[in-house]
Amino acid sequence: MTRDELAAIYRDYIGCLNRRDWPALGQFVHEEVAHNARPLGLAGYRAMLERDVREIPDLQFHIEMLISDPPRIAARLRFDCTPAGTFLSLAVNGKRVSFCENVFYEFRDGRIRRVSSVIDKAAIEAQL
Repeated sequence: MTRDELAAIYRDYIGCLNRRDWPALGQFVHEEVAHNARPLGLAGYRAMLERDVREIPDLQFHIEMLISDPPRIAARLRFDCTPAGTFLSLAVNGKRVSFCENVFYEFRDGRIRRVSSVIDKAAIEAQL
């Protein structure tokens, strides 16, 4: 798979998340996916995303930076949203916050197999 092909798959994955097209998630996410070294499987990963959307109804993923080096992707995602209650143990309670997530993906068989991510919690704290 080329860099451009992998980047295109990733952009399609982000589109899937933003559309909340959960039935299509398996096209992009491996059955044995792990997030931050926790094995979740596709069902657990989907449940995590669905929970995120319940807690942050206006959640949209915006790619700020994308580096493709098959079989890996590195991305900086930007969020501008209003978490309904507590988010990352912070009482956001409907206040609009902006923050970034730095995330690394490893692909296997054209789908996301490993995800390692860090959210900039300090940026949220500074806005509260």
